[in-house]
Amino acid sequence: MWRHQGRFEGVLGLFMAGLALGGVLSASVAWLLGGLLQPLPRGVRVVALLAAAVVVGLHELGVLHLRLPSTHRQVPREVFDRGPYASALQFGVELGTGVRTYLPSAVPYVLLAALLLLQPSLAAALLAGASFGGLGRAAMALSRTASADPEDWDALLRRRLALVRPAAAATAALLCLTLAT
Repeated sequence: MWRHQGRFEGVLGLFMAGLALGGVLSASVAWLLGGLLQPLPRGVRVVALLAAAVVVGLHELGVLHLRLPSTHRQVPREVFDRGPYASALQFGVELGTGVRTYLPSAVPYVLLAALLLLQPSLAAALLAGASFGGLGRAAMALSRTASADPEDWDALLRRRLALVRPAAAATAALLCLTLAT
């Protein structure tokens, strides 16, 4: 919708900034809450993280079905009525947090668990959040926007998720093993 208003580059820039900001916001909250878990021995926290990664992996493979915390509804229309710049930034922040919108995979919850349980440096936590929002969420949104046929893009995504979800879960589990050592 914004593309037709001749402001696409500015709107896209604000949307991308919002995605990164939303990811940083979520990562900051997780990092702060993770401080409360620091009295637990590191071994206990590492085992909990690995268990979370295994459970998410089983969910992604379809072995377990978990009801994960996410919103399964559209962002309200009022967000887009605020004008192209304000709405692009707000929508980006909401999408970047991973809280207000649907997540097609449970793998981001492994990142959240890692931030809570391993308590990396604040810089690493902020980088992880910015990467989730600014890269992870943006890749899907930008590739769909750039697609000549968004409905075909959706169908292709549905077909490929059967491969992508377990691969992403395995990658997250390996990353957790690496971080835990």
